[in-house]
Amino acid sequence: MIIFGTKGYLYQLAILTMVCGWCGNPAAHTLRKKVTKFTLFFVPLFPFSTSYATQCTFCGGEQKIPKEQAEQLLAQHAAGQDGQSSGQSQQQPGYAPPGSGQNPYQR
Repeated sequence: MIIFGTKGYLYQLAILTMVCGWCGNPAAHTLRKKVTKFTLFFVPLFPFSTSYATQCTFCGGEQKIPKEQAEQLLAQHAAGQDGQSSGQSQQQPGYAPPGSGQNPYQR
C-alpha cells in the first residue's frame, strides 16, 4: 500500500504598509507565500504549487498577486521603500475596489 497526498505550508515574507483596496485604509498588509508539496508516506518531497497573497490587517481582505509583483514588493520592503520611509502609501495594483462584486466580505 502506498500512502501519498499533499501538505500546505504558509510563509510570512514581510509586513508592508499600503492602502487597502477593500476598505480604503492605509494599513499594514502581510505578504504571504503558500507552497503545496507532494508527500509520499507523510514525507514532503517536492513543491507543485506556489501562490502569493497580501492580507490587510485592518479589515482582513486578501488579494492574490502574481509572483513578479510579490518579488517587487519584497525588494521594495528590503530597500526600505515600502511607504514608511518615503512618506507615501502605495496602493497595490490588481486590488478590486469595494462594491465591484469581487469582495467576498461584502454583503
